[in-house]
Amino acid sequence: MPKNENPGLRSKVLIVGCGFGGLEAARALAHAPVDITLVDRANHHLFQPLLYQVATAGLSAPAIAAPVRFLFRKQPNVTSLLGEVGAIDAAQKQARLIDGSALPYDHLIVAAGATHSYFGHDEWSAHAPGLKTLEDAFEIRRRLLLAFESAEKESDPARREAWLTFVVIGGGPTGVEMAGTMAEIARHTLPGEFRHIDPARARIVLVEGSPRVLQAMPESLSASAQHQLERLGVEVHVNARVTGIDAEGLDVDPAGDAPAYRIAARCIVWAAGVAASPLGRQLAEATGTQVDRAGRVVVLPDLSLPGHPEISVIGDLAAAQSHAPGREPRPVPGVSPAAKQMGRTAAGNIERRLRGEATQAFRYRDYGNLATIGRNSAVVDLATPVGPVRFSGVSAWLFWLFAHIYFLIGFRNRLVVLFDWASAYWSAQRYARVVAGIKPARSP
Repeated sequence: MPKNENPGLRSKVLIVGCGFGGLEAARALAHAPVDITLVDRANHHLFQPLLYQVATAGLSAPAIAAPVRFLFRKQPNVTSLLGEVGAIDAAQKQARLIDGSALPYDHLIVAAGATHSYFGHDEWSAHAPGLKTLEDAFEIRRRLLLAFESAEKESDPARREAWLTFVVIGGGPTGVEMAGTMAEIARHTLPGEFRHIDPARARIVLVEGSPRVLQAMPESLSASAQHQLERLGVEVHVNARVTGIDAEGLDVDPAGDAPAYRIAARCIVWAAGVAASPLGRQLAEATGTQVDRAGRVVVLPDLSLPGHPEISVIGDLAAAQSHAPGREPRPVPGVSPAAKQMGRTAAGNIERRLRGEATQAFRYRDYGNLATIGRNSAVVDLATPVGPVRFSGVSAWLFWLFAHIYFLIGFRNRLVVLFDWASAYWSAQRYARVVAGIKPARSP
C-alpha cells in the first residue's frame, strides 16, 4: 500500500458534516500530514442532546451551538466551507455541492447524519414537526407558545381544549424529555400569566407504539420513567400506533381489541422515526454498496466501503457493527458517543493508510444511557467494569445535568447553560420565550 497517494503533496481529506462524528474526525487529524476540508450546510456545530431545551424555551440557541470556524480557528490544516453536498462521484473522487461546485479528495469521511422518518407519511410533517435542527427547535417553540396564546383568545370550550392539548409522538429519549418539559412549562412556568385560561390544566400526551417508553433501557428504568412522567401529569399511551395526523389532531390505533380513538390537538411534535440522510443512498448507488431499511450505508468493519477504502461512513449514516475481541459483532446504536468514537476510528485509519499499515476494526465502547424526564427526575443506566449501575430520581437528574454540561463544547457554553439551569430551577421561569415573525390575524 502506498504511503501517500500524492507523492510530495499532503493528502486531501474531505469531511462531509460537522456533527459529533465529523467534528471528532477533524480534531483527531489535527497533527496528521493532511489538509482537511470540512463542509456542512450549517455554519455551526449543534449539541443535539439539548436541542429540546431550545424548543421548550429553556435555553437560547447560542448556548448549545458554536460556529464551525471558531472551533477550528487554531487548527491550521482545516478549511471550513458552508455548503450542501448533493452527490459524491466515487470514480472521480469528488463531492459535488448543490451549487454546482466540486470538492476533490484523497480520503472521504461522510458524516451527513440523519433526518426525520414519517414511515411513508411525509404529509404528516406539516402538522407534526420533528427535532433535528435549530430551525426545527424554533418552529416547535413557536407552536408551543402560540398554542397558549390562541387558547387565551378562544371562547369555544372544545376549541380551547384542543389548543391546550399537546402531543409528543415517540417514547425515546427525545420524546420523553419533550413531554416532561412541556408539563413543567404548563404546571410551573406559565401559571399566573394568563387571565382566561389556566395553563396548569393543559393536557400533555406521550404516544408510543411499543409496549414501553425508553426501549433501549432496562424494563425497570422504563417503568420508572413512565411513573415519573405520570407524576408530572403526562398521559402516557403505550402500544398506541398513530394512523393519521392533520391540522386538528391525530388518530390512534391501540393494540388489542381496544377501539381506535382521536386526540384533538393543535400542537404535535414528532419524535418517533429517524432516517439516514438521502446522501447515503446516493453514495451507495455510486459505490455499489448496500443500505439498510433506514437508508444507512452498510460499512466494512473498519467503517470503509467495499472496493473504496478511501471512503468512510460514520455516525447516523452508517449501518456499523462493533467488533470487540472475542465477541460476535453487534449493531452500533445511533447515539452521539458512537458517532464520536467512529470519527476517531475513521481518522486513525486514514493515518494508518498513510503509513502503509493495516486498518483497525471499529469497536464501540458503551458507557450507558440516560434521559431526563423533568425537574428532579431522570433515569441513568451506566455500563461499568463491575456491571451495570442503574438509578433514577434526583440523583439521576443531577448526574444527567453535570454530564451534559461537561460534554458541551466551549467554556462559555458550559457557564451559560449552568447559569440558565440554576436560574430556571429556583425561579421556574424560562427566559427564551421569544417568538419572532408573528402575524396578527386579520378580520375577513
